[in-house]
Amino acid sequence: MNRAIANYLSRDLPYDLSPEDVYVTAGCTQAIEIAVSILAKPNSNILLPRPGFPIYALCAAFRNVEVRYYDLIPEKNWEVNLKAIEDLADQNTVAIVVINPGNPCGNVYSHEHLEKIAETAKRVKTLIIADEVYGHLAFGENPFISMGLFSSIAPILTLGSLSKRWLVPGWRLGWFVINDPNCIFKSPKIVERIKKYCDMCGGPATFIQAAVPKIIESTKEDFFRNTLKMLKKNSDTCYEKILDIPCIKCPYKSQGSMVVMVKLNSALLQDISDDIDFCFKLAKEESVILLPGTAVGLKNWLRITFAVEPSFLEEGLRRLKSFCLRHSNPKTMS
Repeated sequence: MNRAIANYLSRDLPYDLSPEDVYVTAGCTQAIEIAVSILAKPNSNILLPRPGFPIYALCAAFRNVEVRYYDLIPEKNWEVNLKAIEDLADQNTVAIVVINPGNPCGNVYSHEHLEKIAETAKRVKTLIIADEVYGHLAFGENPFISMGLFSSIAPILTLGSLSKRWLVPGWRLGWFVINDPNCIFKSPKIVERIKKYCDMCGGPATFIQAAVPKIIESTKEDFFRNTLKMLKKNSDTCYEKILDIPCIKCPYKSQGSMVVMVKLNSALLQDISDDIDFCFKLAKEESVILLPGTAVGLKNWLRITFAVEPSFLEEGLRRLKSFCLRHSNPKTMS
């Protein structure tokens, strides 16, 4: 199983990973927990993207690791604010978390931008946790590029899982991988620490582990192409339908993953105070569930997940528009 995962990930790299570089986890969530836990030390801090997946902050808080947020820039296709990273990092920074393809933003970073992130990590003398749980789910201008490609610049801890690309989220099988050809981070002491931690925490069910080699090696390319075709169509639908909703703006069409972030202008609505209020009332009145941006660090934004049948998505967007029109403020519409 470890060899199958190593061989699969090595396809995107200029070198081959060994099975010993791969640690199997109970989904990507456990991989996140392991990464944060093995890096935690007194007075340490970790740099997280804003907006970003909230589990990182929870794991850091549990391990007494200070969280420092760097912003993603919506006007630049949610690129990383590299200057913010240099300003935030210090001698106690243990890692920079980079999520690509992005959750919650749907961004897919270019080769050039990923290289700049790696060079920034090298300058501030830290490593990168590359969350690639949505790896290869890219359907826009930029192809998916693994952060491990730049591991000769800075050590990379790559996290991933079967859940998204293979569409089996309930299986709870992920991985934690050390991309460190120069052995800057990888040492016998670190490896022993990771092994002990994995032994203590346990992993996914053994029968699921046994299925991994065949899943990775035998899944036809048509399966992946059809998934990307559906996601691109749904991304386009989201963008086009949102143009007709006055109180919501989509600054950047999703290029990857299964989500998109849109900005809410609550001033155009009556009896809606903010994104949380909006999502609660939308769920109650229209049975449509969106994630308030506050949950991922960006107030008065909304995250839309479009990994559904196209007809369901169109119905959900129709209900969203109906809700917004019903709550529109007449004074702002005149």
